[in-house]
Amino acid sequence: MKKYIPISLLASALVLAGCMSTTMSSADADKRTAEVVKTSFQSKGIAKVERLQQDEANRLCSAADVAGKPLDSATAAAIEAAQLKTIQWPTDGKFLGDWKKGEKIAASGKGLTWKDKAGGENGGNCYNCHQIDKAQVSYGTLGPSLYNYGKLRGVSDPSSPASKAIVEYTWGKLWNARAYNACSNMPRAGHNGILDQAQIQHVMALLLDPKSPVNAN
Repeated sequence: MKKYIPISLLASALVLAGCMSTTMSSADADKRTAEVVKTSFQSKGIAKVERLQQDEANRLCSAADVAGKPLDSATAAAIEAAQLKTIQWPTDGKFLGDWKKGEKIAASGKGLTWKDKAGGENGGNCYNCHQIDKAQVSYGTLGPSLYNYGKLRGVSDPSSPASKAIVEYTWGKLWNARAYNACSNMPRAGHNGILDQAQIQHVMALLLDPKSPVNAN
């Protein structure tokens, strides 16, 4: 999602938190800082202030980041178990769509800004974090390369029983990455309504269809 917070605002919030830390507990300072940030925003178009509200997984992962240490294994496992239950599997039983449409979705970063219309089609913005095919010369490296994603995992026929585990894992990862990595930075595309079922099916095809440029070369 595209949420941009002015550096000056964050700096002010951090300074405020620093000043308060000498007179109140860390928890109270965090609460006050969150209030300052929240009251500094206003809803505009489809971009609502509710986006600032963290769910439990985000809250726990943010707290771990602030503390400078990873989540303990029990908490991480609990988050993953809870997130796994949110995954919605394809209602028509089909995991793969059209890889050509998936390629366009992966390359698009549009959607979810205050200037966009409600119900409009969002992009996946996948290239922002991943290399996806060999022809792409500009891509992010926050996430691993997805080039030859299906081929490297032995998926020559996505409909075969042998490929079932990889196909389902890939769907789950796209729908809600935190089901497999508690504090994953990957957007929860399905869970948060960034992409709908058909769009995820198309991105699945991009990653797993042997004819896709991801796997064909």
